[in-house]
Amino acid sequence: MIFVIDVGNTNTVLGIYDGTTLLQDWRVRTVQSGTEDEFNVLVTNLLNLSQINTRDIRKTVISCVVPPMVTILESFCRKYLGHAPQWVDPRNCAHMPILYHNPAEVGADRIVNAVGAYNRHRSSLIIIDFGTATTFDAISEAGEYLGGAISPGIHIASEALFQKASKLPRVDLFRPPEVVIGKDTAGSIQAGIIFGYAGLVDGMVRRMADEMGGAPKVIATGGLAPLMKNVAASIEEVDNTLTLEGLRIISNSI
Repeated sequence: MIFVIDVGNTNTVLGIYDGTTLLQDWRVRTVQSGTEDEFNVLVTNLLNLSQINTRDIRKTVISCVVPPMVTILESFCRKYLGHAPQWVDPRNCAHMPILYHNPAEVGADRIVNAVGAYNRHRSSLIIIDFGTATTFDAISEAGEYLGGAISPGIHIASEALFQKASKLPRVDLFRPPEVVIGKDTAGSIQAGIIFGYAGLVDGMVRRMADEMGGAPKVIATGGLAPLMKNVAASIEEVDNTLTLEGLRIISNSI
């Protein structure tokens, strides 16, 4: 079995593969102040609930954009799984040419998303990841990583509004409001953030597609992707296993 882990600033996504089959996956909070022992307690409990034995894990592959987590996960793998993890970065991604001016600047999470999506669709793509940041990644018909764009994530924008505007409350963003013209403060904030981000997404997709030429397929992933699928007209599909699938594919070559 292969253990794949994607560490983001807000959440960490974990998955267990048996060959090409994803047996189980989980999404947990990223805790930078934890230890390898605490991480082991979490992982062991999750695996036990799914009746998966750690002794069956022969390889661990990790993409990480949170430097403090590197030491924790390296120690966890060596101490509890009996092997060193394999880390994803642009230098060991043989599956996809990276056309950034400096490929080393591309986040590991963006690489694995791109590899996973292209493996499934084999077409030009725009991948939108609704994480701590909202990222847009462009993939050519030939499977090249062309580049992309990064904007503040939805929760970051919401928190900034709450913190900087003293009279505005913190609001939930679990579902879109029924109308764009809010009738109270909470509804107005929800409409502004959710429909505002839908406009950002549709505008960015239109501009990127114009630069790419043709009609790239638009795939969304990340925790808020299902929410945004309902309000952003340009999103064609939501796939929240892209990252895990990309990690599995890359694991075969590193």
